[in-house]
Amino acid sequence: MSHPRHDPGARPPGPENLVSAARTAGVTDERLLGALRVTPRSAFVPASCRASAYADVPVAIDHGQVTTQPSLVAMMVAALGLTGDECVLEIGSGYGFQTALLARLAGYVVGVERYADMAEQARTHLAGQGIRNAEIVVGDGTLGAADRGPFDAIMVSAAFPEVPPPLAAQLRAGGRLVQPIGPGGQERVELYEKTDRGLACRRTVALAHFVRLYGEYGYPPTAPFHDTG
Repeated sequence: MSHPRHDPGARPPGPENLVSAARTAGVTDERLLGALRVTPRSAFVPASCRASAYADVPVAIDHGQVTTQPSLVAMMVAALGLTGDECVLEIGSGYGFQTALLARLAGYVVGVERYADMAEQARTHLAGQGIRNAEIVVGDGTLGAADRGPFDAIMVSAAFPEVPPPLAAQLRAGGRLVQPIGPGGQERVELYEKTDRGLACRRTVALAHFVRLYGEYGYPPTAPFHDTG
């Protein structure tokens, strides 16, 4: 019986795999690709999933949630057109990987996470990577973070058929917002720009599957919000 040969010189999967996946998906922003290169996804996933951290696939996390596929994260972040000094609102921080990328590309990031235990994990992961220009708060993402806004860019990582009005209100004039639009499970990821007439849809970034957005201006929540941090 023959067996495949092991190449002792082969490199184990690493961030460069995700850089390649992002390039294949059409991402050309070198700052963003550089952020992917220096942000170890293995430090932002459950220990049981670290073997697949550098595959371009979603990873299951707590509370029935999944992370967004890295190449899709890159496409969504690229659509925001960050230049380095923006204040960004992130809805749905998960374990903090996407937050870390945003923090490397913007001036400051406020992440709103529904689940207190995941928020605490994200804080720990971000601190472990020396990222200090991001904070994670626990709450209803559909309400945004009015006390920390307005924001230059908003990234929503869960699906609803429309943009929650509080998020639109907290976006600066000329700011960009990316959100999966749909019922949860079959979405168009849309890019919006804030104009003097409100949000204007500029383009579809991708077609994808996302979990639902819960909250006062989303689907009815099933549990209250409690912060332990």
